[in-house]
Amino acid sequence: MKLRHMAFAVPIFLGVAAVNGYMTRAGSDDLRGKMLVDARQRTYDLHVPTNYDGTKDAPLLIALHGRLGTGSDQQRRGHLDRLGDEFGFLVVYPDGLQRSRADGRGATPSDKSDVDDVKFISALIDTLESKYKVDRSRIYATGMSNGGFMTGRLACDLSDRIAAVAIVGASISENVAADCHPAKPVSALIIQGSEDPLVPFGGALDDQGVALPHDAAVQKFVQVNHCAGEPKKDHIPGNTGDRTSLDVTTYVGCAGGSEVQSYVVHGAGHAWPGGVPYLPATFVGRTTRNLDGSKVIWEFLSGHSR
Repeated sequence: MKLRHMAFAVPIFLGVAAVNGYMTRAGSDDLRGKMLVDARQRTYDLHVPTNYDGTKDAPLLIALHGRLGTGSDQQRRGHLDRLGDEFGFLVVYPDGLQRSRADGRGATPSDKSDVDDVKFISALIDTLESKYKVDRSRIYATGMSNGGFMTGRLACDLSDRIAAVAIVGASISENVAADCHPAKPVSALIIQGSEDPLVPFGGALDDQGVALPHDAAVQKFVQVNHCAGEPKKDHIPGNTGDRTSLDVTTYVGCAGGSEVQSYVVHGAGHAWPGGVPYLPATFVGRTTRNLDGSKVIWEFLSGHSR
């Protein structure tokens, strides 16, 4: 199969057994891959669901780590692999160059080095489609922090391939929002803590670029998806004693059956809901236990197809 962006996948020899042109890591069922895009070596981890047998198409979830993280960090942060095994979807964890993403804010190392991460993700989809039976109508993306901003960029720039996205601990950059004209509707979920010290809920202008306020990012997706009517609003009180609660706003009646949803986690910080914290709460704020972020993300994404 000819790759759309002339990126070539080759095996990386870090394990003991070859599977579909990859190598498994010692003591692990997960696969490690690498490829060249624009003469840069790109790497990623892939989790294949335990019930995958190659006889039917499987959904694909692209999970993007935050600044200073790695694909394996993001793999540990939630339990997407477990959900992949339960519901039969592939999960791929791409590594950012210099531990960053070119998310459009213009300030990350990848942005400053003119890395084309949209091209990388598109080429990665090509590679996985050539090696596995991927359901091309059910390709999704999610990400945390810098990976969340990149997820928003994919919704704008790769809407012909990605059916729905989930942004966590981020919004979208002002630069991306100004030029966001998706070719097709893309359903979007945005989850953010009201007390996030790193990506402020009310937006930010700092050395990492301009981030839209949470509500403005939600309204951007409402606009580009042409959602009509009043949203449904729900409040979910906290019951775990961690002093967090949830406001959920859902916009339906959007173009092509798309949907936009906002989760505001009151009292929570820069964290994957229900997941492993990036750093101690002193630095990043609380991690809510009132929401299983990975489960909510999959429930939202899986309800949409291209």
